[in-house]
Amino acid sequence: MSTMYAALLRGINVSGHRRVPMAELRTVLGELGHQDVATYLQSGNAVFRSESDDESALAAGLEKAIEKRFGFPVDCLVRRGAYLAAVADACPFPAAELQAKQLHVTYFDKTLDAGHFAALDAGAFLPEEFRLGDRALYLYAPDGLGRSKLAVALGRPALTRGLVATSRNWNTVAKLVEMTRD
Repeated sequence: MSTMYAALLRGINVSGHRRVPMAELRTVLGELGHQDVATYLQSGNAVFRSESDDESALAAGLEKAIEKRFGFPVDCLVRRGAYLAAVADACPFPAAELQAKQLHVTYFDKTLDAGHFAALDAGAFLPEEFRLGDRALYLYAPDGLGRSKLAVALGRPALTRGLVATSRNWNTVAKLVEMTRD
């Protein structure tokens, strides 16, 4: 039985650097044997169907193929459509009442506990807030990500060392859920 997945690529097509054209990404995924391949935006979102049930192996295979094709490494997270839907459903903030630029999800390669961010004085950033989910962090930034001091603090190397993380705004979160529905 095949499963729909999303591949979330980290740090590509930013300011003309680490260019991965979406048409070529679709080709790479097809060459890996995946079906129903599609991409969303230019920021490294792809969906595909696979017979595999191993997200880590799918991510590793995609990372290897991207490095071979484009000549540079790209961290990739691969997540089942059902997981993406569960993350969206578990959002602790009123997503329907917020603008997409105010709500973001950062996906991680592993589960984090609240202690991971214990050194951060979250109260100092109010009204910005964050909450942890299943291998995800929800960020409410009322003035948008570009003006968020909390986002900068959460991205500090001391907090993210050893993690693969990539963020998406709520519009992208919702679109990937829609695109990966079986």
